[in-house]
Amino acid sequence: MTFKQNPIKFGTDGWRGVIAADFTFERVIMLAPIAAQVLLNNYGTISNNHTIIVGYDRRFLAEEFAKAAADSLVEAGFSVALSQAYAPTPAFSWVVKSQNALGAIILTASHNPGKYLGVKIKGAFGGSVSSEITQQIENLLYNVPKFSKKLGTLSFFDPWKSYSQELKSKVDIEKIQKAIKNQKLTVFADVMYGAAANGLERLLECPIQEINSHRDPLFGGHAPEPLPCNLTELSTTVKKFNTGKNCSLSIGLVFDGDGDRIAAVDKQGNFLSSQVLLPILIDHLVIHKGLKGEIIKTVSSSDLISRLAGLYDLPIFETPIGYKYIADRMLGGNVLIGGEESGGIGYGIHIPERDALLSALYLLEAIVQSGDDLGEYYLKLQKKVNFFNAYNRIDLPLSSFDMRSKLIKYLETKSFKKIANKNVLRCDKQDGYKYSLEDQSWLLIRFSGTEPILRLYCESLTLEKVSNILEWIKNWASSI
Repeated sequence: MTFKQNPIKFGTDGWRGVIAADFTFERVIMLAPIAAQVLLNNYGTISNNHTIIVGYDRRFLAEEFAKAAADSLVEAGFSVALSQAYAPTPAFSWVVKSQNALGAIILTASHNPGKYLGVKIKGAFGGSVSSEITQQIENLLYNVPKFSKKLGTLSFFDPWKSYSQELKSKVDIEKIQKAIKNQKLTVFADVMYGAAANGLERLLECPIQEINSHRDPLFGGHAPEPLPCNLTELSTTVKKFNTGKNCSLSIGLVFDGDGDRIAAVDKQGNFLSSQVLLPILIDHLVIHKGLKGEIIKTVSSSDLISRLAGLYDLPIFETPIGYKYIADRMLGGNVLIGGEESGGIGYGIHIPERDALLSALYLLEAIVQSGDDLGEYYLKLQKKVNFFNAYNRIDLPLSSFDMRSKLIKYLETKSFKKIANKNVLRCDKQDGYKYSLEDQSWLLIRFSGTEPILRLYCESLTLEKVSNILEWIKNWASSI
């Protein structure tokens, strides 16, 4: 087998490819034992149970690929526990940690379009392995090790049982259930045809209003990613429910394809990214649950998070964009919460992994205990720290990689003194180019590593000011 034409390459969190073109049974059968051997080499001394967990989501042929991976692992001499059903990625990470297993191989392509499938590798600590580990896997693809001639063992497990018990133990589940049963709280969820389907009902043990819950490998014609453009049905449904004299609390929750990223809509149908949800979750964990610890945010996260950290006298740590940086930090200390702008949120008392269903339970608990809609809760937080902000992010396609190079050269060799008529106070180059402006605004410029795309992030006092700043930087980019 050759990989020189289109090699297997691991990205930020796993390897993904187009089914039948890049992602084939032959490749998965080759990859799985190599990944397991690398897990054994790196975690064999810290895991008492050398079992490899194999799980999958609801994508096309995902369970068949998982079975093929499991069979290849058994033939290579490994003990394998194969999931009996689809489940969110964090459920499999939890199983690894709770069973002290060697690691997990999960068949999922997360939020990618339906033509993709992929593999995520989880380590014995219950989170995504580092780039050093995935590099070891890639290296062995060209120098395949010799495996045991003795067959391993295959067992099966329910991925939901232990995971559900763990999540329910972290919230006042009875209080949430009572609010739903008494019609004081109505829960809507768009599971985007993905692995979180029926997850909240399993946890709450009572019905909710779930949409897009049947299996559709094409995900309704768009990627299963919690973005406003994909959530018209949920926003309309929640807003319609709240039209009139309905005085009960309501919430719309959104989960990506493999259930590790979350977004929400408030009672007005407004989209709420993790830029809004993270501050609410921080406040809830500190005020309502009495928890403490370090807050981890990425360079693209809202400054409201920093204001709350200061208010509650909590340490805060900023990382480059990418949950792997948050997870690395979580392994080393007393962390309360870590989150990224794209919807990945994790908790120090759980696993070093994004977990959308746990975030959903905390949000439900927060609004039940406060009596506030999410939008109202967020506004109160803004008033609490006297910081009113708006945020947006856009991706700007560039004409070519040459244009990308020109823009990078300019940013490296020159500096902006003003942006959209606002003085530049400083530029942080930890991850891209983040310009802090005089009126508490900031603009972050980053470049895609694989495509000629400019990623622009901005926070300012109003959406109008955000739009002005983004328009200014778009005009600058087109003028170079």
